[in-house]
Amino acid sequence: MSAPSPSPAAPPRPARRELLEGPIAATLLRKTLPVIGGMIAMMSFNLVDTWFISRLGTEELAAVSFTFPVVFTVISLAIGLGIGTSAVVGRRLGRGEFDVVRRRATDAALLGLLVGLVMTALGLATLGPLFRLLGADAVLMPHIRAYMGVWYFGAAAMIVPRVLNSILRAHGNTATQGLMMGLAALVNVVLDWWLIFGVGPFPALGVSGAALATVLSWALMATVLLFQRELRGLIGLAGFTPAGLLDSWRELGRIAGPAALTSVFTPLAMGLLTRIVAGHGHDAVAAFGVGTRLEAIAQIAVLGLSMTLSPLVSQNAGAGQYARVGRAITGCFLFVLAWQLLVWGLLQGLAPWLVAAYAEHQAVGEVLRAFLWLVPLGLGAQGVVILAVSSCNALHRPARAMRLSVVRLFVLSVPLAWLGGRLGGTTGIFAGMLLANLLMAMVAWWQVRVVLGRYR
Repeated sequence: MSAPSPSPAAPPRPARRELLEGPIAATLLRKTLPVIGGMIAMMSFNLVDTWFISRLGTEELAAVSFTFPVVFTVISLAIGLGIGTSAVVGRRLGRGEFDVVRRRATDAALLGLLVGLVMTALGLATLGPLFRLLGADAVLMPHIRAYMGVWYFGAAAMIVPRVLNSILRAHGNTATQGLMMGLAALVNVVLDWWLIFGVGPFPALGVSGAALATVLSWALMATVLLFQRELRGLIGLAGFTPAGLLDSWRELGRIAGPAALTSVFTPLAMGLLTRIVAGHGHDAVAAFGVGTRLEAIAQIAVLGLSMTLSPLVSQNAGAGQYARVGRAITGCFLFVLAWQLLVWGLLQGLAPWLVAAYAEHQAVGEVLRAFLWLVPLGLGAQGVVILAVSSCNALHRPARAMRLSVVRLFVLSVPLAWLGGRLGGTTGIFAGMLLANLLMAMVAWWQVRVVLGRYR
């Protein structure tokens, strides 16, 4: 039961005090499982979209594939804003500043809405030149316009729900996020079928229908979230002032800006790694593509944990409980090292089946087998880096978090993969990626100790 509000204008004090007082391991487990469920739902979201669009034809599928970098850029802005919101709201909660929490939560939602509207205007104004610059030809441009012309109109619907979910995560509520993502994925499946191909009174809209299904699914999520009891107590315009809005946006932006930029670095580095692998032939690229998708699935527990560790760190840092913060981070580091080692062992057992299922040619199978042997062995170390970045953002050290990502991707991973490729072919590339993760895990652990040491 929630304690009574101190005044009609203040939000209810958080009922979930597990993040400040509960057993760390059990609390993180309870909070992480719903997030993992939501992430699986989002993966199915993308897979379903791709499958339905592939039924339209090769041109339509290629056209929508061209939109992925642009879509991911907008999503990166939303992720960055969500990280900033969770860090700011969580720390204010830990300090017991409930009036400020309400203002920051409301202003974060308004910022998400504004960013969405700006992306709509910019996207529609630059749609043609941007995609021609990316290499789309005259055959694909009509399909791209049909898809992105609808998608851009719903940019705010992609961003605002992520901000609202981050507010709930900062309070320790991850169950609602998992439920909402599952709901959106289910609605998307139904709407894809109706709007892409046309059913009954619904006309067949093709790729425009796919974009509309995505927009409507996320818009429904935002609408349902705004009626959620906890958020109703946190979102409101009482006490709104322009000066207060700018203060909130400055505080949010100090973390959200670097976090969004960091999110963009990952696909950029992956593009460079793919280019390095491409120098060894199409079989190598095919195996690398399969391997990276399996790698993403293998890391889902780490990614889910990074989203729940952050609010725990933020709240406890705000409350001055830095010893508890240190125990939580160290415990998570040790867990992901052990967990990913188990995942590596599982992948070795499944490797013959995976190679047979995904590799049509022997050359592809040989490269994929080398990938599965080497790269997943470093996923525990990579998990340490991911959690360190998340923790630095939660501790309001976004510049340090961004430096860790830049060093891992562009100082270690890409150069060592290139060097490994020169010395040992594709196996050398994968060995370079493994070495980069191992080295970076030690650096990240040291950097977190430095940050916590300064607080203590």
